[in-house]
Amino acid sequence: MFNNILMVCIGNICRSPTAEYLLKHKLADKPGVTIHSAGLGALVGKPIDPSAGKILTANGVDASDHSARQVTAELLLKADLILVMEQRHIKGITELAPQVSGKTFLLGKWSQNQPVPDPYRKSAEAFEHVYGQIDQFTNDWLKYL
Repeated sequence: MFNNILMVCIGNICRSPTAEYLLKHKLADKPGVTIHSAGLGALVGKPIDPSAGKILTANGVDASDHSARQVTAELLLKADLILVMEQRHIKGITELAPQVSGKTFLLGKWSQNQPVPDPYRKSAEAFEHVYGQIDQFTNDWLKYL
């Protein structure tokens, strides 16, 4: 059982908080599961990107209380499962805490290890595409959680 799930991207304002809040929404009926996020180069203290937040809100998910934070070795060690958006994020995580490599996976693992591209400072369409991927990929993980 995964009781502590950590989502990781770079800035912790677009992809990882979208995955965090979407998965929290989908697992709302599972008490005792902690889902949180952090960034390898976090824009610490910043709220979710307005474009990402708008899409979540339109889909019934509230991420208004998000505040970006930096990933730490402690966060990584405490997590039961670490889900990242791109292969290079795995590299960054294992450089910080090599012992977590066995519990670190791409969010798109069950969809041919597809990466989730960074929509930061891109069009609304880019954010919609990323949301669709994250929605699909979190659904893919549900049977394992």
